[in-house]
Amino acid sequence: MKKWLQRGLMITVAMLTLGSITPTHEIWDAFETKTKSVAAAPPTYTELTAQYEAPVPLEPVRLTREDIQYQLVNAAREQAYLKFGTRIGPKIESQFEEVVFPKMEEAIEATVARMNDTDLSQLAITEKPSGAYAEKIFHIYNEQTGDDIIRFHVRTDKRALDGYYYNFHYHTVEDNFITHYTLADIFWAKDTPPKWLS
Repeated sequence: MKKWLQRGLMITVAMLTLGSITPTHEIWDAFETKTKSVAAAPPTYTELTAQYEAPVPLEPVRLTREDIQYQLVNAAREQAYLKFGTRIGPKIESQFEEVVFPKMEEAIEATVARMNDTDLSQLAITEKPSGAYAEKIFHIYNEQTGDDIIRFHVRTDKRALDGYYYNFHYHTVEDNFITHYTLADIFWAKDTPPKWLS
């Protein structure tokens, strides 16, 4: 039966390819060795594990103050551009990078510098900026307690005769988030800006 199937397959391949591909005996040899190797008994657990050494337990990775600061700064940039969306981002990107973001980075550095190591290791950044015309870009908070440490916002201001500006600012837990610490203002245009995240 096997020989009959092989011959039928060879004839079919030759007819389908109009004789340009002729099956060789190497194909059938490989097919036969493959079926023979499949029939062999699988190796046992001890045979498989004998070649490996026991894994060395890893010690937990301790991030340095600089590592945590670097991660927060990168996440801050990512969340800002997520909030800007594709309509606002390209228009204000250069001013944001030159004026606003360096000051945002300084505020994050100052916050990290004031914290003890235990609280520092529990810092996280929110991942959902507000849409529409809401202010929230991101908050840095204590992951265990859920309490905000510093809040970064952007407010859309309409100034008479001047047009619309984006006011980038932040609030800190030190004064119960009352004071606006202005980072910078970026001019949009005289027409109404699009909604965030658009």
